[in-house]
Amino acid sequence: MSTQCAPVCALPNDDVPGAISLAHGEGGRLMRDLLRRQILPLLGSPSRELQEDAAVLAPLAGPPVFTTDSFVVSPRFFPGGDLGSLAIHGTVNDLAVAGARPRWLSCSLILEEGFDVGELRRLLGSAANAARMCGVHIVTGDTKVVPRGAVDGLFINTAGLGELVLPMPGPASMAVGDELLVSGPIGRHGMAVLAARESLQFEPTLESDSAPLYPALEALRLAGVPVKAARDATRGGVSAVLHEWAESCALTLAINGTDLPVTDSVRGACELLGLDPLHVACEGTMVIVVPSGTAAAALSAMRSAAVSASAAQIGEVMSRQVAPVVVRRALRRLVPLDEPVGAALPRIC
Repeated sequence: MSTQCAPVCALPNDDVPGAISLAHGEGGRLMRDLLRRQILPLLGSPSRELQEDAAVLAPLAGPPVFTTDSFVVSPRFFPGGDLGSLAIHGTVNDLAVAGARPRWLSCSLILEEGFDVGELRRLLGSAANAARMCGVHIVTGDTKVVPRGAVDGLFINTAGLGELVLPMPGPASMAVGDELLVSGPIGRHGMAVLAARESLQFEPTLESDSAPLYPALEALRLAGVPVKAARDATRGGVSAVLHEWAESCALTLAINGTDLPVTDSVRGACELLGLDPLHVACEGTMVIVVPSGTAAAALSAMRSAAVSASAAQIGEVMSRQVAPVVVRRALRRLVPLDEPVGAALPRIC
């Protein structure tokens, strides 16, 4: 008995478009076609600028500020955002809370073999739109394709370059009496991703706060309000930020439980699931420390920006107490706030 073997081609069949193949990452014609037809036009520039391995940038007016980040969120689409916009917001926010005006980004993709090109276009379109809204330019990048199972569809790495416009002395400069603020309701991103991942039906729908924070810091700069430190409260939430700062300044950070801005939907979901909003990640909310007596001016300035319209004072810096971070609960009693040991919800950013 004879058998007949048909040859199998590792290259994609042009008659069946729509999926990424390993050949799309090998540097040949298929990779150039992917870049020219699917990636570069969506990122806003089919010109030669984005096709080079490096970008030549204009001189900066202030000291350069540089950051990098990787994004592996699951699911890739969630109420209030997606992996594409999140990659932009996360990187510009890291620049913003360092006191920098974001200027330029790189964007590198690690694609899994078989990834849907239509989904890629949606995510890149979202990233490009977020970059335009943030006033930054994506000027260089890279694309790699790995075999099935090596990654979960798509990972995005971004790097950002900005110029320092709002110098901050940092958390080590904090002193007794300094005031603690947050730019808006906490815990929204982590709860939105959790609900989407587990198909939990909450009414109203939980939505991420993914958004750029630079307008809030620019409002503080224009108002002349000094800022000692700022940090976007991502993994570990507000609690992680406060514990890092308490370690740096060797003081106690006290927050008022009744002053914490938490939406009713996030509060209810956290109570149902046994989570503390202080430990849940944000993606468009930051914690800020300002000198004693300046909270009112800071809040007035921040509330002029849409992203921080619900800014609130949440506490102050105290001399060292029994714990580095404490919460005033009922009867004004100080209760230690635990530091998050690990992520209650991995792969949120």
